Amino acid sequence: MSWIRDSSLSWPSLLLLRILKCGRIPQHIAFIMDGNRRFAKKVNIQKVKGHSKGFDKLSETLQWCLDIGVKEVTVYAFSIENYKRTKEEVDDLMNLSREKLKRLLEEKEVINEYGMKIRIIGNRSLLPQDITELMTEAEDMFKNNNKTILNIAFSYSAQDEITNAVNLSLRGLHEGSLNEEDLNVSLLSRCLYTADSPHPELVIRTSGETRLSDFLLWQSSCSYLHFTGVLWPEFSVWDFLWAIFKYQSVAEKLDELRNNLHPTGNFSPKAAQFLNKIQLGQLKNSIVPI
Repeated sequence: MSWIRDSSLSWPSLLLLRILKCGRIPQHIAFIMDGNRRFAKKVNIQKVKGHSKGFDKLSETLQWCLDIGVKEVTVYAFSIENYKRTKEEVDDLMNLSREKLKRLLEEKEVINEYGMKIRIIGNRSLLPQDITELMTEAEDMFKNNNKTILNIAFSYSAQDEITNAVNLSLRGLHEGSLNEEDLNVSLLSRCLYTADSPHPELVIRTSGETRLSDFLLWQSSCSYLHFTGVLWPEFSVWDFLWAIFKYQSVAEKLDELRNNLHPTGNFSPKAAQFLNKIQLGQLKNSIVPI
């Protein structure tokens, strides 16, 4: 299936979507796409087919996000914790990833038509080389798009992301690229994988679990967390629109909280130069002696 599924909505769901568009629409939504394996067990299919159904749902959900005016989407595709699953399942997931990344490259015209930029965040050192090469190729192919952004968290955990950010900051201090007074919350935020993205206003998790499972822990402190009992492959447009409605009911309160907790910081010229090197990929993570 295509990365963006052009599916027609029923008139009742289309009407509700248009009504909700009159209200506040989150500009950044994050999804914890949970329940693929339980769905596979429920309908008596192989686990890998359950994950494939999960991708189909992602392509459909991306279209809903575009229809309602969401500018940025982040999806939890593969956790570092997932490496602990059986070798067979991990291999199946890697093969599925190869297939979908190649499909992404083949759909260049469609992705460009939507103006979608692709970012893949996570610890690539844990991945096979051919997959990291496909990721880099996809990011390069769509780097000039700026209408919408899809962030794919793959080989990702928030603990790893924060550890990496702290280590980069310490490295800057150790090498003289930063001064002690440069070390603050704002600098650390700019060292995260998601430095170029606003924090998500809405985080949606399917399958009935009510936890973040090490996903965007730093970024979701002021997000509306929406938990639904449906399994990810069964997530419907009605479930999606209900989450948007619930978000709208608390959006103003979240704005107040966000403004109080996340003041914008100004960086010294030295810190700004350091952050620019990170953005350009000139600094790679390494262990800093303490």
